[in-house]
Amino acid sequence: MPKSLHVTPASAEEAHASYSPRLCNEDLAPTREQNWSWYNIFSFWMSDVHSMGGYVVAASFFTLGLASWQVLICLLAGICIVQLCANLIAKPSQMTGVPYAVVCRQAFGVFGANIPAVIRGLIAFAWYGIQTWLAANALMLVTLKFWPSLAPMTQVSWLGLSQLGWLCFGFMWLAQALVFWHGMKAIKRFIDVAGPAVYVVMVLLAVWIVYRTGFEGISFTLSTKQLSGSQQLWQMVTATALVVSYFSGPLLNFGDFARYGKSMKAIRRGNRWGLPFNFLLFSVVTVVIVSGTQSLFGHMITDPIETVSRVGSDLAVAVGLLTMITATIGINIVANFVSPAFDFSNCSPQKISFRTGGMIAAVGSVLLTPWNLFQSPELIHYTLDVLGAFIGPLFGILLCDFYLVKRGQISTDDLFNATPQGKYWYRGGFNPKAIAALLPSVLIGLAISFSPSLHEVANFSWFIGVALAAGCYRWMAREECVSAVPRYASRVAVEKRRA
Repeated sequence: MPKSLHVTPASAEEAHASYSPRLCNEDLAPTREQNWSWYNIFSFWMSDVHSMGGYVVAASFFTLGLASWQVLICLLAGICIVQLCANLIAKPSQMTGVPYAVVCRQAFGVFGANIPAVIRGLIAFAWYGIQTWLAANALMLVTLKFWPSLAPMTQVSWLGLSQLGWLCFGFMWLAQALVFWHGMKAIKRFIDVAGPAVYVVMVLLAVWIVYRTGFEGISFTLSTKQLSGSQQLWQMVTATALVVSYFSGPLLNFGDFARYGKSMKAIRRGNRWGLPFNFLLFSVVTVVIVSGTQSLFGHMITDPIETVSRVGSDLAVAVGLLTMITATIGINIVANFVSPAFDFSNCSPQKISFRTGGMIAAVGSVLLTPWNLFQSPELIHYTLDVLGAFIGPLFGILLCDFYLVKRGQISTDDLFNATPQGKYWYRGGFNPKAIAALLPSVLIGLAISFSPSLHEVANFSWFIGVALAAGCYRWMAREECVSAVPRYASRVAVEKRRA
């Protein structure tokens, strides 16, 4: 088991001073504040799970022809896989106190790490815009509830959004930027509140549905298609894979938050409560609400915004939608602001700060017109397939390198060493083997996603990417495997200030 050395803050600052400025700035250097408890990790996942995007993805599984109880099983199976992977990807960042982009240097080289960092940053463009758009829709409904005279502003559209839609999108864009601008401490405080807040609304909405329909109106055998036993099994496996694909983005860069964890024990506990336990409650509520809409409105509603908007009281609608907006801001910040902030900063530490990196992603998200990526259940699944084709190979290479090639050992000093003497210099700062494993794995995943004849296989693009990339990299790096060492001082350790 790798061990950490603990030195005074002064010693840590001296160590950081020796790091190459081409690889280090204040945001990328090993943190001295590893004070996040299990509850902070739990809140992180609550913000990630309790969003309109998560609800829409879960509800979209009904279009596969699955019954309610089958949807629930798929959601739980998928989230258990996410929990296992989160524990694995968290360890190197918690050991070293550095974010995902810096950990990538071990596998890809100190400069080659910019490749996975940029890929993850670009993916954040899409997700940031999608979540902002979902929150903007909720805000637009609240606005029209209280100011119906603004309805004419929804009749003229530009690039797929109405005038009012653009105003609401811009407002949400700015509100998230303001929270992010205040740094990680403000983000930590925000997500501690955002995740639990939406629970109240979702539970109240479920209670309202049951009150209106009665328990007999909640069907746990609801299905929109007639499928054979084998077809149902295949669709359940497919839905499970899509759950993992949905969480694959924040899962990949979970190290950006695990670096602040007090210990791996605290992180595992936070993952356990924040994923299986938390997701079980969220899934039950989702199934009850979606099932109830069939009985209450005569057709199944998979959009939580539309469901909330049909509640009779204007005040209840406003409170509900504003709470959902808050929760969506939470996931957007933790998953799609923090990650590109570190990722783009990693490309040029002296020119791109944490704040600048995040704002690059925020601006890029608008240019993608993300509302065109999330307009239907079919398009949602297609978007997840393509994202999985990129994220899966990165995940596979990182875990294979850390656990199978380096045997759980990581040298923090060498992550910031831009000389040929550094362990992660490889060839000019790039690891050709990692890059060689990444490229064909991504291309194969994209080929599967864009081939109509392989449409059903495309749902497993994340798993295919993980297996292909990890297998290729393990074979190419077979001669580099190190022997496990009982006591390996892996990092320039810094003092942990326990909260």
